[in-house]
Amino acid sequence: MIIKQVIDTLEELAPLNYAEDFDNVGLLVGNANNEVKGILVTLDTLENVVDEAIAKKCNLIVSFHPIIFGGLKKITGANYVQRVVIKAIQHDIAIYSMHTALDNSHKGVNAKICEILGLKNTSILIPQAGTIKKLTTYVPKEHTDALKTALFSAGAGNIGNYSNCSFSMDGTGSYQANTGANPYLGKIGETHYENESQISLTYAKANEPKVLAALFGNHPYEEVAYEIQTLENKNQNIGMGMVGNLEKSMREEEFFEFLKEKMNVSCIRHSDFLGKKITKVAVLGGSGSFAISSAMSANADVFVTSDLKYHQFYEAEGKILLADIGHYETEQFTKNLLVDYLTKKIPNFAISLSESKTNPIKYF
Repeated sequence: MIIKQVIDTLEELAPLNYAEDFDNVGLLVGNANNEVKGILVTLDTLENVVDEAIAKKCNLIVSFHPIIFGGLKKITGANYVQRVVIKAIQHDIAIYSMHTALDNSHKGVNAKICEILGLKNTSILIPQAGTIKKLTTYVPKEHTDALKTALFSAGAGNIGNYSNCSFSMDGTGSYQANTGANPYLGKIGETHYENESQISLTYAKANEPKVLAALFGNHPYEEVAYEIQTLENKNQNIGMGMVGNLEKSMREEEFFEFLKEKMNVSCIRHSDFLGKKITKVAVLGGSGSFAISSAMSANADVFVTSDLKYHQFYEAEGKILLADIGHYETEQFTKNLLVDYLTKKIPNFAISLSESKTNPIKYF
């Protein structure tokens, strides 16, 4: 198995094009065509993590946080980022980061927090926009079914609760749905398409490379006429944060004791208690101040996140309980999620959970 195959497996869980624009995800160090000898999964890639990979004979580090975030103009070992990169290269160790791609996955960071807290009826807190695409193309009548089948197999025609939707245009320019039958043939504008059908399919942005490959590989024309639109609809399976319900309501103090136990934290920074029961819980791993208003709009009783600043606690406005449990603490179970996922996908392979301590914040 080569590194590229492991990457492909990871991107089934968290496609990189769902990562935030500011992020730096993917293969950061190493050659994707190198053979994998062992995989070490970590939250952060520090020097002690690279040392652990060397000791465990792992030549691929799968890290949640990217060790290279801004640009590197020099690699001289002047800081911890440069030293990690140098040591990884010297020992032929590849480093792959997932970060906000996994944050936005409905089976990622926030789903793991929901699992730990036992939340039910979970949904995405802030669905990501611009992730649903629509492909329109024209194809000779005799090739319609074969092309539709190829596009369906590539992931087109299936978004959320909608599946295998295709359309054709009639002579007046209106759309009518087709459910397996041959599309309606007619004219568009002044041009007659007596032997052509129009196919329109929606697909997830992550599937675009496969959808286009299927289009070009199965369309009979040398030059394919097609159009791609980004739809305004939000994908309810992709986005930041999650919200769900506790199995039973708790008093605020009782919930905090429950939260400390489940998330293995010793203290919680929080806004004023509101004197009401906690039933609906919003969570967002990592820095989540930008989602306070979304948690309120979701009618959450409490918002569990991290990195809240002094004035941001005022934003609770007496409507929601804000709970800052720490950045590392909200994401600590992410590496367990990745180890479990890779172990199921790549059984009988050396996949190790990093034992190195990487939390830079200490409590006295």
